[in-house]
Amino acid sequence: MRARRNRLAVTHQHPSRFGQHAFEPIWRAERYLFSGQVPDEIAPWLFDANSLTARIIAACHGPFRVEVIAQGWQRPMLNEEQCLKIRAGRHALIRQVYLYCNNTPWVFARTVIPHTTLHGKEKHLAHLQNKPLGAVLFAEPTMRRSEVEVAEIKHGQRLFHTATAKLAYNPTAIWGRRSVFYLHDKPLLVSEIFLPDIPKVK
Repeated sequence: MRARRNRLAVTHQHPSRFGQHAFEPIWRAERYLFSGQVPDEIAPWLFDANSLTARIIAACHGPFRVEVIAQGWQRPMLNEEQCLKIRAGRHALIRQVYLYCNNTPWVFARTVIPHTTLHGKEKHLAHLQNKPLGAVLFAEPTMRRSEVEVAEIKHGQRLFHTATAKLAYNPTAIWGRRSVFYLHDKPLLVSEIFLPDIPKVK
């Protein structure tokens, strides 16, 4: 009986490493999605390989702007650590912004930049302020991009609350995409979550 109590105590003291990450979005490449799983009106936004900033500016009949809502050194989510191959417990520079058209948020974006990426020419990525990251990435001749992954992010999952904080109402779910960009072979992870007011593409 004593041995059993000890085993239970050990289990209680060492919870699953995935416990605190259970509510993170589940990201999948397009080839792993079911037919029709992604709504037709949002799919062209998700799978467009060109600059999202440029596409928003083209679709916005009014002023476009970027609002930085948070930037600082934090521990990334587990799925972000795995995607960027960051050692567990290490911090990265995390930048979160809204992309606005006519003062209406169309996109919430989150960028995770490992410390090692911010050396040399890429150190300016820590000082973008309200400059759109997309303009920097797509102007860099060495830029290459990984396969796009998408996720349906539902109420209660990580990123949902922050992404929808400025909305007048909470949708039941929002769709996002992410990919790793490489500048001079240095990685950064960009996640872009599309909000309900973005124009539907038919």
